[in-house]
Amino acid sequence: MKHIRIYVDGACSGNPGPGGFGILIQEEGKPEQAYAGAEPDTTNNRMELRAAIEALKLLPATPHRIDMYTDSQYVKKGITEWLSGWVRRGWRNSRGEPVKNQDLWQALVHETMRHEVDWHWVKAHNGHRENEMVDSLARDAIEAMRRGR
Repeated sequence: MKHIRIYVDGACSGNPGPGGFGILIQEEGKPEQAYAGAEPDTTNNRMELRAAIEALKLLPATPHRIDMYTDSQYVKKGITEWLSGWVRRGWRNSRGEPVKNQDLWQALVHETMRHEVDWHWVKAHNGHRENEMVDSLARDAIEAMRRGR
């Protein structure tokens, strides 16, 4: 099983507002691969989730061992701590309210099913090379969308 490191980040200009996401994929023996995308009207949390979903979609269908790095506690805790409770309660949070971004959480679960994913949190804006790169990719994607590219 191939081992891959993935770094993801989402950004939003206003919340809600225009948003972007950045992805950096590192696989041994291959050059780093960078990707980005944007949406005109979204939230920061949705972009954080989209980054992880889109990163996993980029991988071949064969199973991989993945170290996924995010600066989003929402994504990290959601997938590793809160998800089982949400599912058990029929996609309701601990207050009995519908889980926000359920569509993206379900998509993320679907994309992770074929892989072994270890989730890691990194502190944002702390000089971490890869995290700074994906943050920049996300923000550049917002600007490129604004300019119509």
